[in-house]
Amino acid sequence: MTADLFDIAIVGGGVNGCGIARDAAGRGARVLLLEADDLASGTSSASTKLIHGGLRYLEHYEFALVRESLSERERLWAIAPHIVRPMRFVLPHVAGLRPRWLLRLGLFLYDHIGGRKRLPPAESLALAHHPAGAPLKPEFGHGFAYSDCWVDDARLVILNARDAADRGALVLTRCRVESFVRAQDHWDIGTTRGRFRARAIVNAAGPAVLDVAGLAGQTATRRVRLVRGSHIIVPRLFDHDFSYFFQLPDGRIFFAIPYEGEFTLIGTTDRDHAASLADVRASEEEIAYLCEGANRFFRKSVTPADVVWTYSGVRPLIDDGSGRPEAATRGYHLSLSERSAGAPLLSIFGGKITTYRRLAEEVIDLLAPRVPALGKRRWTGDAPLPGGNFPLGGFYDQVARLVQRYPFLEPGWATRLVRSYGTLADTILDGARSLEDCGRHFGQGLTEREVRYLVEREWCRSADDLLWRRSKLGLHIAAAEAQALSEYLDEKEHA
Repeated sequence: MTADLFDIAIVGGGVNGCGIARDAAGRGARVLLLEADDLASGTSSASTKLIHGGLRYLEHYEFALVRESLSERERLWAIAPHIVRPMRFVLPHVAGLRPRWLLRLGLFLYDHIGGRKRLPPAESLALAHHPAGAPLKPEFGHGFAYSDCWVDDARLVILNARDAADRGALVLTRCRVESFVRAQDHWDIGTTRGRFRARAIVNAAGPAVLDVAGLAGQTATRRVRLVRGSHIIVPRLFDHDFSYFFQLPDGRIFFAIPYEGEFTLIGTTDRDHAASLADVRASEEEIAYLCEGANRFFRKSVTPADVVWTYSGVRPLIDDGSGRPEAATRGYHLSLSERSAGAPLLSIFGGKITTYRRLAEEVIDLLAPRVPALGKRRWTGDAPLPGGNFPLGGFYDQVARLVQRYPFLEPGWATRLVRSYGTLADTILDGARSLEDCGRHFGQGLTEREVRYLVEREWCRSADDLLWRRSKLGLHIAAAEAQALSEYLDEKEHA
């Protein structure tokens, strides 16, 4: 790689880094994004998959964070209606815990402080007469329903990176930063894939934010608390489309969410993470804790032996001195170096997936006075992400149109393609008249055409990249099919 001069170099290919790259590229800057592993390979693919305000944050008086998050729900739904969708949550009342009046008050605030327009409001439920009550134990007779949104978190990252690249950004994965040297008006950056220069650096390294800041000689202005959140996936516990928000006697909450058709997602935990960032996984204690939590509510029992998959992520929260991990703020702080120090370095502490777009706007606004190329106004709130250029409520119209155009598609296959790629599904299938025209079939509707698209357009290099981040086909595909895919991708990588 040559030492070209970029306006901004972003370290970290998670949701914040890719969101910043998209915003900056769209404002006219020459952007470089550097990711040590795969895009979304860390925290950004390990969330509970929600675009939400955080109902429980109201208890910690984080009204500004909840308001900002809620204002983003319908905006993100509008710009990405393929990967974001509304979801209705059921909150059973638990005798002896938060009283009904407090739950009603919290849901009233949740409905009214964030600019809700299209999502339905909260309501009381008699669970004995509601579909969501059937899978629950009989003692849970009353509850509430409220609205939030679900998101494919890893695809949110990928689509931001794709839009950034379409607007001129250079996105490099498997490219670890090894050194930074400030040369007064720019930075010299040493990486495993060559040397680069940039007028400004954005440190969006998530849990590794302090390590990257240290490479650049920046003294941290905030302490970071690394908190691990773990989730378990079990065979489907209920047949309806509602999700659950449950309260536990220890004051914590957890969700149970329909997942990938055949499964239920249960999570999350909050545990301080002291191990290496290369070793992030659910402990036996966390798995047992989530199973026990589910067993408090569901008629059908869950044991660790029922768990088909787990995933964990480390959240880089601002250390605000909270005693319990779940009480630590989910807000964020931006630390920008002084002008007198020379070329700017901006480090990001904290944050959550729901507020990534707003965070990116703030980052670019802060850098604009010191990076002349950033001359345009804010734009990301209205511009669809790739594939999202269709109306809200039009998802199944897109599925029907795809099936009509490509009659060999099974409905489930077409739904997955639209859910992943939106209107760009046509790019993958263009000209195909039969399954045979799509090349090799790896199973579960995954064909050579789609794999080639992911390699050429979405930085996919390995079977893990494809089966667990570009999709969740890893839950469905047979071991032999996964092995065949891995061998195919290895051949492509070394061709």
